Amino acid sequence: MLSLLLALVAGFAVAQIATFATTVYLHRGLSHRSLTMKPWLAWCFRALIWITTGIRPREWVAVHRKHHAFTDVEGDPHSPRRLGWIAVQLGNVGLYRKVATDPEQVHRYARDLPADRWDRVLFDHSFLGLAIGIGIIVVAFGPWVGLLAAGLHTVMYLQLNAAVNAITHTFGATPYDNGATNLQWLALITSGEGLHNNHHAAPTSAKLALAKGEFDPAWPAIKIATRLGWMSIRHTDVKLKDRIAA
Repeated sequence: MLSLLLALVAGFAVAQIATFATTVYLHRGLSHRSLTMKPWLAWCFRALIWITTGIRPREWVAVHRKHHAFTDVEGDPHSPRRLGWIAVQLGNVGLYRKVATDPEQVHRYARDLPADRWDRVLFDHSFLGLAIGIGIIVVAFGPWVGLLAAGLHTVMYLQLNAAVNAITHTFGATPYDNGATNLQWLALITSGEGLHNNHHAAPTSAKLALAKGEFDPAWPAIKIATRLGWMSIRHTDVKLKDRIAA
């Protein structure tokens, strides 16, 4: 029982680390350029994404940018309004791969992120990154707890990311006039991503909490990194694309 609890805690912790790296580096940094990082920090995030998820950043960026280009209409890679939220929640990986494995679409939506030497040597080899990440967990917690934690992390990370695509385009508050929604409880376990209505209203904002009472868990870390000179914010004032809903 203790081993199961330890695996659950470890898996959740790694999933949270991966989710934090996803929102700060892949989403706010690369996809929308709402913040920029010092090269050494960007490399660290890149390596962290590699060993915790195996994701190739240019593919994730391409899928997300296409989602913004065709939000909830024909062409959206994962619209619950077209496919149903359960289909997106349970099938998000397959929907993601339809775009991520299409070289033409990746080039079209992420042409500013061409493969470089680091990609060819390391970061394009997803299974190598995942093997390293799993190896670290196994060394830290032992083989059985480590492997179980790695499995739980995988399920939790994929389902949390799917929830942002599925649930926050279906249920929740809509303070701005767009098809996404805000769910503060989901934001708390997705490093702010649950404030999805806010994000669609101001895609280039590095901060996802826009109103009093909202909390973006990733924002304090971004502010600290900015004060240390490790990151810079694209703009401190919110550039709203969508108006406040009536």
